[in-house]
Amino acid sequence: MASQTPETFRFGEFELDVDAGELRRDNRRLKLQPQPFKLLVLLVRRAGRLVTREEIRGELWPDGTFVDFDQAVNFSIKQVRDVLKDEAERPLYIETVPRRGHRFIAPVSSPGVEAPPAPGAGGTNIRLQKALWTNIAELRLAETRRQRYTKVAVCAVAAILAGVVLFVLFR
Repeated sequence: MASQTPETFRFGEFELDVDAGELRRDNRRLKLQPQPFKLLVLLVRRAGRLVTREEIRGELWPDGTFVDFDQAVNFSIKQVRDVLKDEAERPLYIETVPRRGHRFIAPVSSPGVEAPPAPGAGGTNIRLQKALWTNIAELRLAETRRQRYTKVAVCAVAAILAGVVLFVLFR
């Protein structure tokens, strides 16, 4: 039986519309292949909880499907991380628990549904957790931009210096 209300989840700057099969950031649709999309939906629906590799296999590849499972899961996780601009070493969204599975760690909101609070935290702390998580995400994005601008500035200065040196040498 089809759901009466649309199944939509919000996390960070993203919106995951399960019924439409879309992941959006700032109202822009992002490209994500079907298997990575299904994996993202599975993780987001169980936000805060470990989803084992066996559960992933059962949900994404039904019995009778022959696939190199480890490669397929790793590829799907990489695709999801790429579209979310997440890093395995410093995850904002997907935490990997080696040899066990994956956990969606960002706060998730959905119309009428809130993500379970982190272990040891009361339900009243969810807003604070979301605010802290958002600040961490913004700081990481700002750091990435700063590093990119620094590289561009260094390259520009190097090009100017090279131009000056060539001008002086061939004058």
